[in-house]
Amino acid sequence: MKLYNSKSNMIEVFKPIKENEVSMYVCGPTVYNHPHVGNVRPMIVFDTLRRLFEAQGYQVKMVSNYTDVDDKIINKAIAEKLDEAVISERYINAYQAVRKSLNVEEPNATPRVTNTMTEIIDFIGQLIEQGDAYQVEGDVFFRVSKVSDYGELSGQNIDELQVGSRIEENTKKENPLDFALWKETDMGIKWKTPWGEGRPGWHTECVVMINKEFNTHLIDIHGGGMDLKFPHHENEMAQSKALYHSDLANYWIHNGMLNMDGEKMSKSLGNVVWAKDFIDKVGSNVTRWLMLSAHYRSPINISEETIETASTESNRVLTVLKQVDVKAQRDHVTLINEYDEIAFNHFIEAMNEDINTPNGFMEIFETTKSLNRALRQTDSDWISIAKLRNALIKMLDVMGIVYKEPLLTPADYQLFDAWEKARSAKDYQSADQIRKQLTERDLI
Repeated sequence: MKLYNSKSNMIEVFKPIKENEVSMYVCGPTVYNHPHVGNVRPMIVFDTLRRLFEAQGYQVKMVSNYTDVDDKIINKAIAEKLDEAVISERYINAYQAVRKSLNVEEPNATPRVTNTMTEIIDFIGQLIEQGDAYQVEGDVFFRVSKVSDYGELSGQNIDELQVGSRIEENTKKENPLDFALWKETDMGIKWKTPWGEGRPGWHTECVVMINKEFNTHLIDIHGGGMDLKFPHHENEMAQSKALYHSDLANYWIHNGMLNMDGEKMSKSLGNVVWAKDFIDKVGSNVTRWLMLSAHYRSPINISEETIETASTESNRVLTVLKQVDVKAQRDHVTLINEYDEIAFNHFIEAMNEDINTPNGFMEIFETTKSLNRALRQTDSDWISIAKLRNALIKMLDVMGIVYKEPLLTPADYQLFDAWEKARSAKDYQSADQIRKQLTERDLI
């Protein structure tokens, strides 16, 4: 497998730290509101990567956190006169519901900041003790100057950053680029520490959760949206380098952003769409198909046209599978469990080129065509048909697309027989009425 590493800006051959095992961490949401459709893309991209690894025999440990400490959560709690935990729990449940509805495999762990506070405080204390961080009154800041190659991940020019950051310079800082590890506060939830009551800075939380969940300072893959590359991931890496002399991850993977009708989705533009509403409208399969239709590193545009394309393409593939299973049941054929290894391997090879889902879909379409041709033969070769069918289902499973095999009832058999008789008798009016019933039963 080859993956584009955001750190080297190159496509590299993937080599896991432990043979046949993959450790992967993906930054999760700050839970102050319902997930929007933009949150769905990394969810689907990294679930697909996980499935791709698993299809090739890797054992994957996937961790994705919940940031349940944040000013936005506190502000919402104050506005609604509720405890912060009530707010965060509400939206964690909403996020989990979206994940489940999209057929996303459950992470092996979903740590929360509030459950990691002891480790976070200890981590900051170690940075202070080592001289990589400093206390000013009740706040603690990280010394960016302690990391000689700061900006390596994001490709930022330090001199230019320093000039830009002086516009909003915090006079407490030794350097305008230094970032907060701990913030003193008198509002909302807070914890006692040797340097005062407050709560942690965002950039420290993920480092600590990675160390805790994987019991190591270096994992295989750290993922997230392109918007997290700087400053969040850059600052995560800086802390890990300072304290552990480790990059935190060998491969940094970032997915491109999402546009709505050609414009970046934002509250100011009023084009934010909640994920649950979008999925209710177009369905799980179409949502996944759409999100994977463009290469993960490219921006993706959601419009009526791209939704319609995803719907048409997915239906075309699923319809052929449905036709195979209906015909097999009507012909009283028991399909074998073997799959076409050549077709499936072509798909895996395409996907292994940096999670190339567009090329993966091309292999799905080719297999669909082959299956359709085999199905239309006068003398059905059920062994070949079954192998192509099973290979196609395995491909869809890597993409997270759900196929539900139709199971014919006695009434369904009678309808099919009546439809065939009406067509043979050229009673097209009756045939059309029966066809409508079969369509409503989702059998053709």
